[in-house]
Amino acid sequence: MAMVTLQTETDRAAQAAAPAGGSKDPLAGMTVLTASGQSAEQKGIRITEKALKRIRVAMAKENVSPEQGGLRLGIQGGGCSGLSYNIRFDTQPRDRDRVYAFGEGVATAGDPTNGAPVRVFVDPKSFIYLHGMVLDFEETLMRQGFNFINPNSTKSCGCGSSFSS
Repeated sequence: MAMVTLQTETDRAAQAAAPAGGSKDPLAGMTVLTASGQSAEQKGIRITEKALKRIRVAMAKENVSPEQGGLRLGIQGGGCSGLSYNIRFDTQPRDRDRVYAFGEGVATAGDPTNGAPVRVFVDPKSFIYLHGMVLDFEETLMRQGFNFINPNSTKSCGCGSSFSS
């Protein structure tokens, strides 16, 4: 089971201000991808190369077509801090969804889709809380899962799967 963790903008600011040898920016050293047709200055959704690779592998495993389906990111009420993340595969976008395409022409090791772009769907209500966030995938000996680095969250719970804005 994949674990979802959260990092608030306050946490990121504290880490960035930490002295040398202390904690660092969570995006340091990562390749962050911007969606096709989106400039780096726009406040959309971004993903890391590690997340792109993991999404591609999971989509192939779940038989989700990259041409039709995609990864749905959302927010729902609940959790220790008021809001929690929702992540799942969907067969197609809904009418009012924002659709982002990532990774066209970006090869990842062991890519079962042969470099097909990955689509991410975000409904309008969730976009209010998710714009500007980066989706990463972390894999260590202790845990693995998607990590939402969200500048819109002001605090999170101890388990890291819910937040408030």
